[in-house]
Amino acid sequence: MKTPVRVAKPESIGTTVLSTTDAVPPPRTNWRVFLASAGVILGITCWAMAAPESAEAVIGSAVQWASEKLGWVYIVTLSVVLGFVVFIAASRYGSVRLGPDHSRPKYKLGTWTAMLFAAGIGVDLMFYAVTGPVAQYLAPPEGPGGTLDAARQSVVWTTFHYGISGWSLYALVGAAMGYFAYRYKLPLGIRAVIYPILGKRVHGRMGDAIDVAATVATVFGLTASLGIGVIQLNFWLTYLFGLPQSVSVQIGLVLLGVGMATVSCVSGVDRGIRRLSELNFLLAVALMGYVLMAGKTTMLIDSVVMNLGDFISSFPGMALDTFAMDRPDDWMNSWTLFFWAWWIAWSPFVGMFLARISRGRTLREFICGVLVVPFLFTLLWISIFGNSAVDAVRSGATEFGDIAMNAPEQGFYMLLDQYPAATFIAGLATFTGLLFYVTSADSGALMMSNLTSYTSHNGQDGPKWSRIFWALAVGGLTLAMLFVGGFATIQYMTIIMALPFTVILYLIMISLYRSLRQEPPVPQDAAVARSRGKHRKWRERLARTVAACTAQEAAEYMDGVAEPALLEVARELAGFGTRISVATGQVAETGVRQLDLVIELEGQLPFRYQIYPVLQLVSRGDGSGRRHEETVRLEVFSVKGGCGYDITGMPQEQLINDVVDRFEAHVAAQRFHQVSEDMVEALRRPCDWSEDYPDAHPRG
Repeated sequence: MKTPVRVAKPESIGTTVLSTTDAVPPPRTNWRVFLASAGVILGITCWAMAAPESAEAVIGSAVQWASEKLGWVYIVTLSVVLGFVVFIAASRYGSVRLGPDHSRPKYKLGTWTAMLFAAGIGVDLMFYAVTGPVAQYLAPPEGPGGTLDAARQSVVWTTFHYGISGWSLYALVGAAMGYFAYRYKLPLGIRAVIYPILGKRVHGRMGDAIDVAATVATVFGLTASLGIGVIQLNFWLTYLFGLPQSVSVQIGLVLLGVGMATVSCVSGVDRGIRRLSELNFLLAVALMGYVLMAGKTTMLIDSVVMNLGDFISSFPGMALDTFAMDRPDDWMNSWTLFFWAWWIAWSPFVGMFLARISRGRTLREFICGVLVVPFLFTLLWISIFGNSAVDAVRSGATEFGDIAMNAPEQGFYMLLDQYPAATFIAGLATFTGLLFYVTSADSGALMMSNLTSYTSHNGQDGPKWSRIFWALAVGGLTLAMLFVGGFATIQYMTIIMALPFTVILYLIMISLYRSLRQEPPVPQDAAVARSRGKHRKWRERLARTVAACTAQEAAEYMDGVAEPALLEVARELAGFGTRISVATGQVAETGVRQLDLVIELEGQLPFRYQIYPVLQLVSRGDGSGRRHEETVRLEVFSVKGGCGYDITGMPQEQLINDVVDRFEAHVAAQRFHQVSEDMVEALRRPCDWSEDYPDAHPRG
């Protein structure tokens, strides 16, 4: 934390005081977005419960029209989004971080993977891992069912619907949110991502409409997943304890799931959601490993390799297949269109959640992680369970095939019933499914609360009462859709409600690409380092590299050299009418103040040259008596984060040259780019970089 101690006050320049003594304001509800979103959700819920027959008829007619006239929109959109994120990852933009240049990930790879897995995959994966392949085997979209070719393609179709096309949506929305929130300090939300296109209009009704579309789509996407979970969990309780498959039991399951989700999302990301995600991932791996070892192990391993090859070879044709010549409407509505709409509906909240847990990762790391890691797990899961199910049907278990296809909530359990210790494994599957249910509901409620709130910083969540409301709203809508027409109605509503957000996806791609073009093609730090080397003799540079600076020495350098140098540059530029500020403030971790020079440029990113004291440990002595001493590095930070070098000991003239070199490079990089006023306002604020050192102070 910083406490202001002194502010430079030259007559010709403006000054800014660093102050964090004021309490961080609590989150506030965006009542326009909240009431509009809640009104739509509650209105549909009441209508469905009051007039179920009318609601079912209207929903059916609407989805039929959307499927016939606009089905191609979903198919094209998923392909375009996938191509876009792959391009970003493979291009020079892939090295850009979701945060300042010096930031590093907060969560380790294993924890991060478990959290994105649990947030992006719901209980539906258990539902479709068996019923999907069996349905595609017995009733494929093309050709006769029950053939060897249908058996090979059955798992490929299911993997396609759960594959990289859908995860590319999460990668796009998450990357865009993280980029604008952590690199440009804008709010973590959908409307902030669209600012480069819509400008100030995102603060008005248009921005509210964007957030309402994202919230409503998210609610229906979650409803589809949780509706599946309720149906499947109800049968699991019937299988284990003999409880009836009835509305009363489903109401109890919804209340249980909503209660657990509420406790988890109120606890926040680090405690509730993180721990549940890790446990969920481990249990899912254990369940999959048991089926692999207890079943036809060699055949299943061979199938995984074969399915991967078939998927790679078939993917281009499947991705753009609209079945124009002989369109199977019922199949398209139940499978491809539903799944694509489902992914789109989940993308706002999963993208926001992934952005929350991915600060410090590069765009390449983020996109590759989101596309590859969950896909490989999904491929293993579907291939192991799906091939086991298809093999059972091909081996003569026709009754099992009929159940898996016509009563899909029973398929997963009927498969487990064929293995040893079926009761124990069924109980493990029930608990795993409940965790899938909860981890989707809690992260969804948390992110919907954020979408309908004003927050003070990117790590802040919406009010707790709002999280509870959205958890209850999703539960209520789930029950309403089950009353109307069961799972088919939930599928149809998802297809309809995801359509408006499809337009927003294109705006996100345009906005992100425009902003990424502002990133300099040649790393600014390298160019400045070369020019800085001209002003320093090599012996002097080596001496400063290996030397250790105490806090007192750092403070003396800031007083005697750094501050006069920055003030001299500020006075010179102030004579040309440039808006410029020099601010200072104490950094508690080191006891040394920092200096922050900010130069505002009309319509462009402000220039920042901040000298920030960073604490580090230095080891001294031989192997038998080593001791650790705390030293201070006076590192340079730009508007994009840490520049990676220490200026301690640099003479005043050389320090001035370093500032001018960086200013020249910044102006050259920004000359042809315009940025939003929100970006300029956010980036001109004083910066505390301690949050971007996840290992905490002191750091070695």
